[in-house]
Amino acid sequence: MSPRACVVGSGPNGLAAAIVLAQAGLQVDVFEAEPTPGGAARTMELTLPGFLHDFGSAVHPLAAGSPFFSSLPLKDHGLEWIHSPAPLAHPLDDGTAVILERNLGDATSSLGVDGNAWRKLMQPFVENWREFAMEVLGPVPLIPKHPWLMARFGLSAFLSAKTVAHRFQSERTRALFAGLAAHSFLSLNEPLSAAFGMMMAVPAHVVGWPIPRGGSQSITSALCGYLSTLGGKVSTSSRVESLAALPDYDVTLCDVTPRQLLRIAG
Repeated sequence: MSPRACVVGSGPNGLAAAIVLAQAGLQVDVFEAEPTPGGAARTMELTLPGFLHDFGSAVHPLAAGSPFFSSLPLKDHGLEWIHSPAPLAHPLDDGTAVILERNLGDATSSLGVDGNAWRKLMQPFVENWREFAMEVLGPVPLIPKHPWLMARFGLSAFLSAKTVAHRFQSERTRALFAGLAAHSFLSLNEPLSAAFGMMMAVPAHVVGWPIPRGGSQSITSALCGYLSTLGGKVSTSSRVESLAALPDYDVTLCDVTPRQLLRIAG
């Protein structure tokens, strides 16, 4: 008999783990406490009947740019990315906005006096996205496979967003970078906050800032669809109160919060 695996939680990380296990030949069961799988990648009627809203993020540059997700046939299971002409625009108090162009060359031109500084900051990672993404979106290795690329990233990433923003002369460009960095929960004065600004900007030039047609639930549905072709099963409304109460599995992975894990693991 094939080894059996259990995944608690059906967020994107849980479903990705389930797919990897199923690809390796394990029988996989995924248990989800909510009636709908997906965690933050769900689309629900949060306001009025018939109006669907994304529960978490609506725009997914790191999903579209993920080496792992890109290796899966998610298009065959209904996932379609919608791209705007430009990835994003940052609104300003005077009623205007700063647009970030997807093409790095176009961005260099449109950002005017700050174009060359923006290109210098982003270009190494845009041109080497595949290698860079494998380093920053996967487990942190003791020794990076691309040490010079990661060292160059670290020179800016470990700084505060405010420090990096002041490399630009225009308040508009500074506001653009600050808006990107504000996707983290860090103060823009804190070390490492610049990393988030870069991790939002670099994929904008590589894959854009696409939205999935039908909402974030489409990502989850595609992952679940592919998992089912591998023999995996997702059980919703199946809250796990205790790991000890689960059947005997060869491996159990948990896509939950630390507090939830402490509670269910006893």
